[in-house]
Amino acid sequence: MKRQVEVFIAGCPLCDDAVKTVQGVACESCEVKVYDLREGCATNECRDKATQYGIHKVPAVVIDGKLCDCCQHGAVTAEGLRAAGLGQPA
Repeated sequence: MKRQVEVFIAGCPLCDDAVKTVQGVACESCEVKVYDLREGCATNECRDKATQYGIHKVPAVVIDGKLCDCCQHGAVTAEGLRAAGLGQPA
């Protein structure tokens, strides 16, 4: 079973860096999906998920349904993502 990784962005340079960081840390056991909240999505799924996860700022990363601590208290970092289990087999 693949680890579900959701990245919430809003089209900013910091968001682009976060996506690159996630993609750099993710492994074959990770399925990464990027949601651009600025553009939205056809079903409004991305904004609904952001509300469900309690996301109030972007970029934000959710791994297997849990908002990463690094996103709640600072920037998206490779170390913070690894601490949340990214890059490790599910």
